[in-house]
Amino acid sequence: MAQISVVGSSGKIDKKLYQTAYELGKIIASRGHILICGGRDGIMEAACKGAWEKGGITVGILPTINGEDANPYLTVKITTGMGYARNFINACSGDAVITVGGKEGTLSEIAMALVYGKPVICIKGTGEAADLLAGRRFGRKYVYAANNPEEAVKMAEDLLQDR
Repeated sequence: MAQISVVGSSGKIDKKLYQTAYELGKIIASRGHILICGGRDGIMEAACKGAWEKGGITVGILPTINGEDANPYLTVKITTGMGYARNFINACSGDAVITVGGKEGTLSEIAMALVYGKPVICIKGTGEAADLLAGRRFGRKYVYAANNPEEAVKMAEDLLQDR
């Protein structure tokens, strides 16, 4: 069982992104992995809903101290009061990081994951940070590109097994 961090935008997202994140969550849970995320709405909520519906464990690393921003599909809520600084915890708590879309906060999570040697997989075609970084090399670090959620989870499993 791996802990897989799912990173991506909060707020309103389009139906295609929602469906991609939802499917990603379902696959993570059905393969017996724990889903870790920022615990809010948007990509995080969609992924958690997919995992929740499959009976998976979902962990939200929340930016607030009271958890008022938590999505309803979290098994575990970790309130931090750290704002965006909690992105470091989110990125480093996963054995691997999978990116769907994403903006500035997502970029910080990807950077921290790379700094600490976590495999990062971006799902191509989801826009923003994922499309910007998929398949790119940063020195000796590489951001892997996946075509869909199934491929992303399989890639994470293979990369973790090779360690």
